[in-house]
Amino acid sequence: MNPQVAGITDVGALRTANQDAIDWRVSEDNQQVLLVVADGMGGYHGGEVASRIAVDTVMEVLVPWLSPDEGVPEEPDDAIQFAINLASERIADRRAADADLAKMGTTLVMAWVIDGEAHIAHLGDSRCYLVQGRELACQTRDDTVVQNMLDDGSIRPDDVPHVPFRNVLTRALGASAAIASFRRVRMAAGDSLLLCSDGLTGALPEDQWLSLMSVCETPDDKVRALVDASLDNEAADNVSVVLLILN
Repeated sequence: MNPQVAGITDVGALRTANQDAIDWRVSEDNQQVLLVVADGMGGYHGGEVASRIAVDTVMEVLVPWLSPDEGVPEEPDDAIQFAINLASERIADRRAADADLAKMGTTLVMAWVIDGEAHIAHLGDSRCYLVQGRELACQTRDDTVVQNMLDDGSIRPDDVPHVPFRNVLTRALGASAAIASFRRVRMAAGDSLLLCSDGLTGALPEDQWLSLMSVCETPDDKVRALVDASLDNEAADNVSVVLLILN
């Protein structure tokens, strides 16, 4: 594998504070990549604290496994869930210790790519997409009230922009049981993974993403193009994007 990674988190066009957090790491032998995006909630300070705790905890627990001398766990999903559990406990502890943080929580989406196999986990409405050629496919399901309504047929896709509580989450770290949803995806040379917060998906239609990225040479330029287009569309939320390209 020859992985290339780029990421940006931006306050967006309307917000005054950034409650998103991102991070990534590539192993020394290029055989593993760890990507994380979190979108905090619970007020200006609370959301920022929760997302940072989540991302830092995941990196603290999982980065040591990226060492070629360490090897990988037999069940990577178990290691991921352990990291998420610990992050949830730390968020709960901070909430209990500070009344100003009583409502804080965060989404989390992450991917741990090991020898070309992506182990994807998420809670909330931050997403992971697989890009293969000219196809963009979402690999996560939003943990939201509106997604439940779509699934049970209560509303149609055209109704979503008019649902007043469309952004209400049904799962998030610090606000519910921290049991993640998992998916495994086999990647090949030329494939990409794109992780993002809902600031991107809420401001920029998916059908524009590939055309924007296709005219850019580097991963940094591709990520910048997506974020800039979101800002041009007056993104109402923080916008975060992390892109992995396998060459």
